[in-house]
Amino acid sequence: MSNSQRRGFLSAVALAAAVAIPFTLAGASAVSATAEPKIDVSGGVTQPVFSYQDAIREHVRVQSPVDSDGDGKKDLVRVDIIRPKESDSGLKVPVIMHQSPYFDQPGAGFELDHKKYDANGNLTKFPLFYDNYFVPRGYAFVSVDVIGTKLSEGCPTTGGPSDVLGGKAVIDWLNGRANAYDDNGAPVKASWSTGRTGMIGHSYEGGLAIGVAGTGVRGLETIVPLAGPSSWYDMWRANGTLTDFKGGQEYMAKWIDEDPDATCAAAHRRMTEGSDDATGNYNAYWRELDYRNGPISKARNVRASVFSVVGMQDPNVMGSQFSQWWAKLPRTVQRKAWVTQYGHLDPFWARREVWVNTLHQWFDHELMGVPNDIMRQPRADVQLGPDRWITQADWPAPAARPTTLRPQQDGSLGRKPSTGTGGYIDTRQSETATATDPATVNPDRLAFLTPPLKSATRLSGTPSVSLRLKLDKPTANLGVMLVDYGTDTRINHSEIGENPNRAYGFKFLDSKDCVGQGTAEDDGCYRRAVDNTVTSGFHVVTRGIMDAQNHTSLSRQTPLRPGRPYQITWDMLPQDYEFKAGHRLGLVLTGTNADLGSAEPGTGTKVTVDLAGTSISLPLVSGK
Repeated sequence: MSNSQRRGFLSAVALAAAVAIPFTLAGASAVSATAEPKIDVSGGVTQPVFSYQDAIREHVRVQSPVDSDGDGKKDLVRVDIIRPKESDSGLKVPVIMHQSPYFDQPGAGFELDHKKYDANGNLTKFPLFYDNYFVPRGYAFVSVDVIGTKLSEGCPTTGGPSDVLGGKAVIDWLNGRANAYDDNGAPVKASWSTGRTGMIGHSYEGGLAIGVAGTGVRGLETIVPLAGPSSWYDMWRANGTLTDFKGGQEYMAKWIDEDPDATCAAAHRRMTEGSDDATGNYNAYWRELDYRNGPISKARNVRASVFSVVGMQDPNVMGSQFSQWWAKLPRTVQRKAWVTQYGHLDPFWARREVWVNTLHQWFDHELMGVPNDIMRQPRADVQLGPDRWITQADWPAPAARPTTLRPQQDGSLGRKPSTGTGGYIDTRQSETATATDPATVNPDRLAFLTPPLKSATRLSGTPSVSLRLKLDKPTANLGVMLVDYGTDTRINHSEIGENPNRAYGFKFLDSKDCVGQGTAEDDGCYRRAVDNTVTSGFHVVTRGIMDAQNHTSLSRQTPLRPGRPYQITWDMLPQDYEFKAGHRLGLVLTGTNADLGSAEPGTGTKVTVDLAGTSISLPLVSGK
């Protein structure tokens, strides 16, 4: 055994001792029928030895510290629970927690699962597969209605403090630090729980896991955010520009809450006023919803380990939501990531068998203390294309080095210094229209191409762009795209058609498979899916946009003086992408990007670019 293997094994053994969960390793001597119930471990993972059919189903209402609807009472959070029946006979079990706003609208997961209840108010159907798979392996599963949704009291705040603190209260209850009650108002304790909890969720749900972890709450041992936002400002904005429709925060809160709008009118008003759609500025309201460095949640306060999944072509929760938070995590935080070419996707629908097996090992190690090798595996799984995955020590690739390319007067893109100028008009147009036929003169863009690549070259990390420019008006939306010009078959993450799920990069098949154990009402069976691909002559790899008057601050606007030169530099969206030999890299400078869902029209501003002061910096792993 190597030193690194020995350290990993010893740390896993120490963790198992610390959590004190009784389990039996394969090959251990048999125990008597009267022995206390134990969790069975074989091959480095827990085995399904507990009955899902006979599991205990119950619900409680956890006292939160917030009064989001202003009725003078602290909001109660509805928590639905399923756990092995043996946990009533001395077996203490860890918890997998799914906190979601979606149980009313639109439903959880890509098949839009809803909760179903029996006559006692207990669930007969838990959305998604986590209960079916993990309860037979010795876990409790808790399904939490976000404050103001389904059966929880209060008002949802679209990622606001009450959303986060409601989830934290459940962790506190599981660890004996908060109160909960049954339907008759009698106090209920989680005496069956070890307190060790892992949160998992997709999109908004994943953001809640990030937010709760950033409070530093003890007992939250791991989180698995899937395409989860770490800043709600960045859900609707990009460097001062609106990238989605106006009033989005209030719209989302009303959509997920089926109570009358009047109940939460004050909360809705605060969202709309705080959002400040008129300017797009970052302000105190958005800082409250910032899980990287906000007053409620901070990346530096995260204690839990992290297994994060990101779709680098996600137009909703963009890759910077992952990369900026990931970079701010304390170095002591154990972590793992899947970096994909999908859109807004949960990997259960794209790489199901590998995903479930990996998630199983992760939860067993982090919540049960099972001494498997999950932490000795490479930290990052990276998807380079359809059915093309690699592993590496970290993300971004440790070997990535910055390479600076400069646009030339003749339309080329290379390393040598440049001279001359170019210009375009800020209009609102799609990425396809902007990137098509780069050699053709287009008054709404400037396009520059490298020669064909002699060898494959990989981008891994966050590119940045620096423009020296003049405007003929006080502001413009400055857009930039990095394009792969070359015919290839790629993940089709942008198609909207008969099956809207194709927009995420996959398509459903007619077949199903079942994950874990089930009952007649909750069978754990879900449709299978495969990659949705397209063969195309070019592909927009990454992009960036900036409201020029926010170039010095996201918190205030500084209009530019027409005719005066400015140097404006900003980060584009992160990416991990392979440019194949023979392909050409394209840099396209343009205006308002309609494909970012922008609610803004083009400004009509003429942008004059000084090529000598303009460049793009790319973190490249290999190639020249």
